[in-house]
Amino acid sequence: MPHAQVNGQRLYYEDTGGDGPAILFSHGLLMDSSMFAPQVQALANLGWRCISWDERAHGQTATGECAPFSYYDSADDAVALLAQLGVAHAVLAGMSQGGYLSLRAALRHPQVVRALVLIDTQAMTEEAHKMAGHQGVVQEWLQGGLSDERAVGIEHLILGEGWEGAAAWRAKWQRMQPGDLLAAFTTLATRDDISAEIARIHAPALVIHGDADQAIDIERARSMAGALPQAQMVVIPGAGHAPNLTHPQLVNQVLLEFLGQLPA
Repeated sequence: MPHAQVNGQRLYYEDTGGDGPAILFSHGLLMDSSMFAPQVQALANLGWRCISWDERAHGQTATGECAPFSYYDSADDAVALLAQLGVAHAVLAGMSQGGYLSLRAALRHPQVVRALVLIDTQAMTEEAHKMAGHQGVVQEWLQGGLSDERAVGIEHLILGEGWEGAAAWRAKWQRMQPGDLLAAFTTLATRDDISAEIARIHAPALVIHGDADQAIDIERARSMAGALPQAQMVVIPGAGHAPNLTHPQLVNQVLLEFLGQLPA
């Protein structure tokens, strides 16, 4: 299985498709690179070079005892991974946490970012009452493991109710190690608000948001889209926090339209 040694990390990644333009997919909190399988399949068949990876504390990059990190560290990881793979310029597509690091990559490494695809993400910090709820779940999880009841609650928050692929994700969450879990949620809780800075990002941006997202309010996505100089926003009806996974046909359609409009 391919891993890249960058920034003191051993990052798992998959590099799929042709030698055409590159797109880097960055997953959300508690997820991994496989959440972008529907997009990788669609784009690789059209000649796009699709790179997906497992971020610190997640998936096959997880070590069990992840050291403290920030989303700026994750942004640097993404850019370093691209450099190691010989990619100088790429579209950065990120869902939730993946959007947090993609925005920071665009601020810190603008020369690398051809465009942004921002899926159910935001430039602000968490709403206080939502973060308090997250922290309560994490403390319970750290102390006694993830119960089936809590796993279903996380499922509903990320994937919505009744999505057919949810059981596999619940099983992954229940295998997550305490050291990785604590590091991941500490990073979420301590990130900075970059909403006043994103006007400096001049790359074209596509903002995608599910209208039933309970994790991030859609108005926060509208605010982000309004602040980005070259952004367009598409709302996915009936979708929750991970529409690229639960509503792939609609997301792939708008994604392909956006990518087709990018300058060469």
